[in-house]
Amino acid sequence: MFSHIKDLQFEAKPDGLDAAFARRLQEILGGKWGEMTVANQYLFQGWNCRLPGKYKDLFLDVGTEEMGHVEMIATMITRLLENAPLSLQEAADDNPMVGAIYGGSNPAHFIHGGGGALPADSNGVPWNGAFITASGNLMADFQLNVTAEAQGRLQVARLFNMTDDPGVKNMLRFLLARDTMHQNMWMAAIEQLKEDGLEEMPVPDAFPDSKEFTEKFSYTYLDFSPGTDASEGRWASGPAPDGKGEFRYDHSPRAHAPEPVLPPGDPRLYGTNPGLAKGAVNKVKSKLT
Repeated sequence: MFSHIKDLQFEAKPDGLDAAFARRLQEILGGKWGEMTVANQYLFQGWNCRLPGKYKDLFLDVGTEEMGHVEMIATMITRLLENAPLSLQEAADDNPMVGAIYGGSNPAHFIHGGGGALPADSNGVPWNGAFITASGNLMADFQLNVTAEAQGRLQVARLFNMTDDPGVKNMLRFLLARDTMHQNMWMAAIEQLKEDGLEEMPVPDAFPDSKEFTEKFSYTYLDFSPGTDASEGRWASGPAPDGKGEFRYDHSPRAHAPEPVLPPGDPRLYGTNPGLAKGAVNKVKSKLT
């Protein structure tokens, strides 16, 4: 299933001095934007996809590939943990560097994982299924997937500069290359979806928008900052990207409703009741009139 990566050399140096980097590598395995997230996200998007054919295949193909990346990173973490010091005495014996590595390692790798990878991020926080989104709207999911690949590639690029291990760098270069493909692929999928007439911007395209609210609010930029610098942006004038309206700039947005004043709460909930304060009732009444 993953024959396209079998010939690549991703071996780490088995010197036991990379336990600290193994901890950092956990971020692109079990972090919010890690491979566990994108693999499961694409698979659930595919399983939930109601359009048989190319779109469903796209989700499932890439999700399957990402599961291969999960295996690669988990294997690399395990290799980086080989021969790592298991006690402070072992780490500190005439070798300050090993002592520093020991201090930067994740004890859960050894206590929970037996010297292997964990379904967690670099701080040891367990991976969470809430990280994934499979909305059923292809345009919304495709755009999120572009973001996921961008965040993932950003983190891999940062990790690349945190190691001098050639085998690890080779693996990271491979992941960077695949993230490049996937960013372009999801952006192409967005264009394909438009060409097929299935979904447009804004999402959901099929919602019957109010003409009145569209004219007043859908293309107006509200500036709450001092000065007018925001008016220089592409978002403040000219045609909107959806091709359905023109941006407008409002430097002095006004309120469209009076300031809210809440009534006293249910006394059974024991909230602080403003009506009990001296004169508070009159203040509330004055605000309401």
